[in-house]
Amino acid sequence: MSPDSNRDAEHPSPDRSPSLISPRKRLLASGKALFAEKGYEATSTLSIASRARTSESQLVRYFGGKAGLLEEIFNMSWARLNQKIGTGVITATTGRAAILAVLETVTDAFQEDEELGIIFLFEGRRIRGAEHEVFISEGFLHFRDLTSKLINRGLADGSLKKRLPEAALISALIGCAEGMVRDRLVAKRVGKLEDFPREDIATIFSAILDGL
Repeated sequence: MSPDSNRDAEHPSPDRSPSLISPRKRLLASGKALFAEKGYEATSTLSIASRARTSESQLVRYFGGKAGLLEEIFNMSWARLNQKIGTGVITATTGRAAILAVLETVTDAFQEDEELGIIFLFEGRRIRGAEHEVFISEGFLHFRDLTSKLINRGLADGSLKKRLPEAALISALIGCAEGMVRDRLVAKRVGKLEDFPREDIATIFSAILDGL
């Protein structure tokens, strides 16, 4: 991570002239928009640099390349998201309530920032590179670990009843949430799927937790 990453937010202010926004910040915003619009593979480093009004050498300087840029977008986004999630977890009275609070926080974040939702849900754990490296960000691993802790908290306080294989349960809960949010984003973008209200996600997820 670049030394100035704490000073640079992912979203440049629309009120500021591009000349007043650092190249690093412009590259983050440009990469985020293009990855969401075209996908990681179809986005070239030249297109990212051009949109950011800077050079490919600056992209390499700050991020090492396109993969590093995507990783930094995830790292910064997960840091903010996990901070918001932590607030909901602290105020929740039970493990089950905390899991629902996490779902609500993530759903709202992706609804407020559609580009971020698309990148998270379509590029979050992609296979890339000649050695078929699986991209898994540290933020996601932290989120997965939190889900595990909340399941065990729910079992301890009685708000969850069934002790099921933990790895499979974590995968099922995350997959369920991701699937519903992803389908809403796809429905909104392509218009070929029936959309459903945000509240339906919480209703379905709550019903699943009731079975646990």
